[in-house]
Order: sequence, then structure tokens, then C-alpha cells
Amino acid sequence: HHVPGGDYRQIVEPQSAKMLIYGAGASGRQLATVLAQSREMEVLGFLDDDKSLQGAFWHGLPIHDPKDIIDVVARYHVTDVLLAVPSATRRRRHEILELLRPASVNVRTLPGLLDLAKGRFEISEIRSLEIEDLLGRDAVAPNQALLEKNITSRVVLVTGGGGSIGGELCRQILQLRPSALLIVDASEYALYAIHRQLEEQRKDAALDEVVIIPLLASVQDEARMRAILSLWKPATIYHAAAYKHVPLVEHNPVEGLKNNVFGTLVVAKLAMKHGVRDFVLISTDKAVRPTNVMGASKRLAELVLQAFACDTRTTRFSMVRFGNVLGSSGSVVPLFRQQIDRGGPVTITHPEVTRYFMTIPEAAQLVIQAGAMAAGGEVFVLDMGEPVRVIDLARNMIELSGLRVRDEAFPEGDIEIVTVGLRPGEKLYEELLIGENPKPTAHSRIMQAREHFTGWGVLLPGLSRLRKALDANDVEKALVLLAELVPEYRADSKIVDWLVTCPVSADYPLAELDAHPKEQAGNSAG
Repeated sequence: HHVPGGDYRQIVEPQSAKMLIYGAGASGRQLATVLAQSREMEVLGFLDDDKSLQGAFWHGLPIHDPKDIIDVVARYHVTDVLLAVPSATRRRRHEILELLRPASVNVRTLPGLLDLAKGRFEISEIRSLEIEDLLGRDAVAPNQALLEKNITSRVVLVTGGGGSIGGELCRQILQLRPSALLIVDASEYALYAIHRQLEEQRKDAALDEVVIIPLLASVQDEARMRAILSLWKPATIYHAAAYKHVPLVEHNPVEGLKNNVFGTLVVAKLAMKHGVRDFVLISTDKAVRPTNVMGASKRLAELVLQAFACDTRTTRFSMVRFGNVLGSSGSVVPLFRQQIDRGGPVTITHPEVTRYFMTIPEAAQLVIQAGAMAAGGEVFVLDMGEPVRVIDLARNMIELSGLRVRDEAFPEGDIEIVTVGLRPGEKLYEELLIGENPKPTAHSRIMQAREHFTGWGVLLPGLSRLRKALDANDVEKALVLLAELVPEYRADSKIVDWLVTCPVSADYPLAELDAHPKEQAGNSAG
């Protein structure tokens, strides 16, 4: 119905969110002023830690003590709390979130805290919490000299540049003004996407002098990689190309080993031949006492580089290990977000499973700094902070979306957390180091592992036998050889290669496809 003098949409539009703003300082007040124009959001007041503000009013809006959050939410039927604390450290934001969690409100924030501080933001930018807000610890300010050392005015190559870590390395490298940035990736779409992003970044930052070259290539293709290195002569290589998803590599071990071990061998050998000065391998905490093919393949890639490092004075080889990065492809975080948006259930592998987490920008920044400290052959380990129970992460994400966990204690809750069991090769706990007493380095978040390694005398014949087994698709033999080359590898599952354990029933009529070649050929134009 049309309402005289009114807007008919007010009748059919959903109710606006009833919102409290956490922070009654300049940013919070500015936010309240902007939101006053909004139909979707109604500001009911503020929460602030400052005792002198509590109980006061600003433009008729009350300022409450955050400790009274549960009462305030119940009294005013609050649905959302919007964080307006741009200067708070990550640790402080984490404390605030812990305080808000029991209130069952949707906690939201703005993407650019600096923009919020300067008063530049749009209502459309208000978003759900990112996982960094839930787990974040304060990043250590980077050492600019270390960041620039192997990059500024150099030709830099990133393999796997379209992946989550490779892409962030590219973004940070571009900012450090290399003379050229070469991006190698086997995925056309990933390469297209990162190239487009980098071109926009270059335009915005006026980095006109940097040449960005997207190169479609597999790191296993020696002829293609040789052509790239001989023409462009990179001074620094960040080798991020790898298959990294534990269950997928467990089900496809031959491809995992070819890419992760022999791809690394190809690029490292060519790097030495073409005078690359610094070569940094992106490794993983799963390379430590590995229980899966992916982790063992990365440990073997490390052994290859450690052997090369003993052989050469021309190229500095180093490796950097770290745990899960937040929001990367395959990370639990985007998966949990999708599951919550769909109304659940949220699936976890085991109630006691823990993982280390770090934000993608912090990990990439530390990789660059660690590589710059290398003398040759080091295995660096990033300090990932405290391990997080994945079930706690799931619970946090549900509760900070304004929902309740449905369990025995609260059967009328919104979203259930379901345990689905560890997948092949997965561990309950990841370890970041082999051996005891890691050595500190010049950077508080970077340590150096004390590692054994194998000389070429043992490594070369073993790699040669492994290559033959892979080429023959002899999975059983390949995994036995992998265990010989990586003595700490303990497979915790039987072979689950999809080509060995074919899940299709034996009577599936595959043979019919080859039964009538003439008919098939006759129909091929269709």
C-alpha cells in the first residue's frame, strides 16, 4: 500500500539492524553520523571502556560499559556490534571479541582501519569479521633493509605466483620496486587473476618502471624453465609452486612428488646454472616428522636444496617453513564461513585437532626477510604463535556471527559442529621444528632449525630410482623409496591413490568405449 507522504519501501523492506558501536571516540561518533542516514542500520548507542564516558550521552545516544553487554543487548534487542577502534592492537581487539562473544550478536568491522581513522568509508564497506580479527596477534614491524636486500632493482621470479602465498609475495615484491617481476604459474586462471591485480596495484602506486611478466609454465618443464631463466636472468627466485593440500596429494601421490620434489630439483639446478644469487623455498610445518606424502615431498625438496647448498658458492639456497595461512585456498576458514552462511553444520575433523595460523601478509613478509638473512643452506622456521584448537575457531566464528552453537547443552542453538574424522595423512598436532634448541636469528619471529641432511652420494641414486618408479606409476615402490629418502616419514594411512584404489565398480562398462572404434570415429565430429 502507498503511504501518503512516506516511502512505500519502508513497509516491504526487512527490519533494520539494531546496532551498538564499540568505541565512542572520534571514529565511533563519525560512524554514528554516517549511519544516521542508513535505512539498514539503526544505531542505539555506544560501548566504551573509558569510565569517564560511561553513563553519558552523545547526541541522545547512551554510552554503556562493555561489561554490561548481555543486559544492554537484551534490553534494546541489539542484533549487531560494529567495532570502531582503529588504534587498538590486534591483541586488544581479540580481548574485545572475547567480551562480546557471550552476547550472541553479529560483530562487524570495516576493512580499512586507517580509512576509518581518517573518516573515509562507505556504509557498504561494513562487513563481517575476518578471521584475522579472531586469532590476530600483533605483527612485528618489518626490517626494511631485509625486505629490500634481494628485491629492489633486481629481476625477481616467483613460481606458483598465482597461489595464496605466491600472490602475496608478488604484491609485496612489487611494492619494493624490483626492476622486473616474473610470475610463473601452471594455472591460466590464477596467472590471469594475479597479473590483473598487480597491474592495478602498479597503476595505483605509480610504479611505472617495474616490468611485470606473466609466464604460463610448469616448474617440471625443464625446457620451458630454462628458456625463462636464460632470457630474463633473475637474481632472486621465490619457489612457492607446490601441491599442498594434504588429502589431495595423498590420493594423487605421483603428481605430488613430481611437482614438489622434481619441480624443485629442475628450478634449483637451472638457478645454479644461470647465476641466480638467492633461491628461497616456501616450505611447511608438515615437512616435520611427516605423516603424509605432501609433508614428506616437501622435506625431500628441502633435502635437495640442502645438498645443492653444500655444492655451490654461486647461489644461496634457503628454506622457510610455516603453518597454515589464514584464508588461503584449502584453509578451514573460508570453508567454515560458507558452512555458517548455509546454516551449518560446521564440520571439523577431530575435537582435539590443533593448527598454527598466521595471516598471509605477515607470512610473506617474514619469508622475504628470512631469505635475506641466508648465508646458504639454512632452514628457517617462522614463529607461528600459539596453536589454536580448530573446534574453538569454529565456535568463535559461529558466535561472532550472532548465532549460537547447537549441542547437548543448548539443543535450540542455530548451528551444529559435527566431527567427521581425520582424513588420510592428517595429524592431530602440527610440529614446527625438528630437533631441539632452534637457533634465534636477528628477527624475533624467525628461528633457524638445526637440520640433518643427506649428501648427493645417497640422494642422487635414491632420486633416480624414485623418478623411475613415478614414471612407471608404481605407487607402492615410490612410497617405499620416499620413506628411505626421508627416514622420519611415517605414513599413517594405507595407499589411497585413486589410480590404485579405483572406486568405480568392476562391472562399469568402460570396455564398451573401446569396443567399436570405427563407430566411435564416425561419430567424433559430433
